[in-house]
Amino acid sequence: MSEDRLDALRSAHEADGVRRSTRHSVRVEDYLEVLHELELVEGQAKPARIAESLAVARPSVTKMLKRLDEEGLVDYERYRGAVLTDEGRAAAISLRERHSLLVRFLSILGVDEDTAHTDTEGIEHHLHETTLDALRALVEKAESDPDWWSARNE
Repeated sequence: MSEDRLDALRSAHEADGVRRSTRHSVRVEDYLEVLHELELVEGQAKPARIAESLAVARPSVTKMLKRLDEEGLVDYERYRGAVLTDEGRAAAISLRERHSLLVRFLSILGVDEDTAHTDTEGIEHHLHETTLDALRALVEKAESDPDWWSARNE
């Protein structure tokens, strides 16, 4: 590994640390996404459904819901479940939009929907806003002008 590559890796990790300090952890983001989807589908997010959706144990869900409540992202009431606060809902909506953008991007590349969703779960928490803005511009251009996209791939 060259010295330049080591410098690039160090810079990337430092930048990621700074970016992460202004955002929620990956696990918190996962919970916010699931809570939002459950609210949309079922009207509320009960611990058993959260555990099922995230494939985690119910005690883990309870612990996280208490944490999210302390952080002001949810209103949690034991045995009743959790409801996103305005702040939590705004974060969840942003995550939903990010997820949708990445799925659309991968679909444009020809990736099937199931794989696109799976891959998106792996990358959606790690992209810089500048990268997302560039992807958004590309996706919007490709979707609005399919002939442009086809011509670029010939």
